[in-house]
Amino acid sequence: MKRLFTNMGWLLGGRGINAVLSLVYLALATRSLGLENFGYFAAIVALGQAVTGIANFQTWQFIVRWGANGDEASEENLRDATGFAIALDMISVAMGTVIAAVVMWTAHYWLPLPADLLWLTFGYCVVSLISIRATPTGLLRMNFKYATATAAEAVQPIIRAIGAVLAWLFMPTVAGFILAYAVSEVAVAAALWFAAARDQRIDLSALSLTRIPEKHPDAWRFVWSTNLSGSLTIAGKQVMILLVGTFGGAALLGGFRVASQLGQALIALAQTVSKAILPELVQARDDAIVMARRMANIALVGGVIAVLVALFFGRWGLALIAGEEFGAFYWAMVILAIAGAVELVGASLESLLVSAGRAGTAFIVRAVPTVLALLLLDVAIDWNGAKGAAFAMLGSSSLAVIGFYVAILNLSQIRLVVEPEAKAKD
Repeated sequence: MKRLFTNMGWLLGGRGINAVLSLVYLALATRSLGLENFGYFAAIVALGQAVTGIANFQTWQFIVRWGANGDEASEENLRDATGFAIALDMISVAMGTVIAAVVMWTAHYWLPLPADLLWLTFGYCVVSLISIRATPTGLLRMNFKYATATAAEAVQPIIRAIGAVLAWLFMPTVAGFILAYAVSEVAVAAALWFAAARDQRIDLSALSLTRIPEKHPDAWRFVWSTNLSGSLTIAGKQVMILLVGTFGGAALLGGFRVASQLGQALIALAQTVSKAILPELVQARDDAIVMARRMANIALVGGVIAVLVALFFGRWGLALIAGEEFGAFYWAMVILAIAGAVELVGASLESLLVSAGRAGTAFIVRAVPTVLALLLLDVAIDWNGAKGAAFAMLGSSSLAVIGFYVAILNLSQIRLVVEPEAKAKD
């Protein structure tokens, strides 16, 4: 637990830097572009993140799972796991580029994007794909180099903030702010690969899609389960934002994006908790359930505090950062903050399922509420605009976390039944 909290401290410190600097470029973008143009900007960013989320394999989890042998890192295991991860990253880039091309070709049918921004959208999607960085992140986390990872990841918000200032001064357009985002993606990917390569030699001759599956027969099932689960977590949120624009227009999309970024900052915190706890759960198998339960209890307290902050100071924060025209999205932000708190509680529970080899269960539990929310989004927006869309996200998060809890209760019962039988045989 001591090492876990130390690692979380480094990760949360990085998130703190990101949060502060994100307010800088969010304020500059919203005030420079206005509600509708910010909606276009938000649509392009969400598309890039959605395409990357769908195509990206959660390769950092593969390295954590297969890159170690017991408690000590095995050079051969790590080399094979890294080669497998990089090969999957290459597939992600190719697959994602095809998806981006299809999206660009069809965007005018379902997204409020002007034709002159479509090539910019495609370019941003390709840059986001090339900048996939799960593999070096996994190498750093497997070796518990959280301080190094935090320093490398800090490159992104710093470059974004500098780029946003330059865009505000010299190119206050959608293209200018997208360019700032694109440069920051490339910069943080380069920083993470450089940091990982300093601690671990990257052997490109180990690239293979067969070595790991030969050693671990369930490898491909784990790969696809974590990919689909990660896609739902990352891309599902972005698809939800995009569909808000589809059903409500660019202005509603822009406002909802601001409410989401401020209100659901806890989602990023949840992902931080998940990334910190998974390596510990993999290595501390016997105490994993107790550790996850403690983290969920701590997260509950943090979530309640964050929701209260959003409730009492959110309206002032929206007006200060984005401007008065975004004030209408205050209640949507509060509802999304509650959804973020729910996700924060569920982060350690989902990681526990993955660490126990139940990635498929985690995917199903996440998939059903997400699909349900997407299907009901149009009705929710017709009912109550941005607040209706926020309630759809809250419902999805709540059902998923309840599902994780039920699945873990079943997992606990299975262990209680199996362990006495094993002892009786001994």
